[in-house]
Amino acid sequence: MNKEIAIDGPAGAGKSTIAKKVAEKLGLIYVDTGAMFRAIAFFMTEKGIGVDELDRIKSELEDIRLDIVYENGEQQVILGDENVSGKIRKPEISNAASKFAVIPEVRTRLLNLQRELAKKRPVVMDGRDIGSKVLPNASVKIFLTADVRVRAERRYKELTQKGESVNIEDIMSDIKSRDEQDMNRTVSPLVQAKDAVLVDTSALSIEEVVEVIIKIAKDRNSEFK
Repeated sequence: MNKEIAIDGPAGAGKSTIAKKVAEKLGLIYVDTGAMFRAIAFFMTEKGIGVDELDRIKSELEDIRLDIVYENGEQQVILGDENVSGKIRKPEISNAASKFAVIPEVRTRLLNLQRELAKKRPVVMDGRDIGSKVLPNASVKIFLTADVRVRAERRYKELTQKGESVNIEDIMSDIKSRDEQDMNRTVSPLVQAKDAVLVDTSALSIEEVVEVIIKIAKDRNSEFK
């Protein structure tokens, strides 16, 4: 049985933070697929390319260089020769990522890269369609969710700690908009895989959620014990 853990869920559910900690405790590699989509959105935005300019998007995708590396245990997203890890976390880039994510060519390019990463080593991978599309045979599938207000408060805290000036109501509006886009897109929409375990994080601490997932992983795959 493979040692792949797929974690899906809407924006702000805590996927990245939790997936990283689960990976650390189980000795797996963490792959943040959302960061890959944000990197594409950042690249296209910087080039002034809109989501409706399909010919330009396809052309740029052919030559774009995107890699995931680790420095001091931290995942770094390298776009071309630039480390864009800090630049791709802004709300406007996150929102743009959902729009570019509906483009089949974008998803295909990143899907191939994500699967290649999983073939190389045991992974914990998080995103919107990991269990349903990217790693359909993962031995452990989790679907994380949380109340919209809770998710907005978490994102607000994250951004203000970085010194950014943001409004929580705007963040909540952005999250609702992204949920709508992600769940209703025609290409790989946000769905809970049939064999995924639903975990509501609204009233749980990060460590509590991590322990819940590790227990599920050990129950489903003896290799995690």
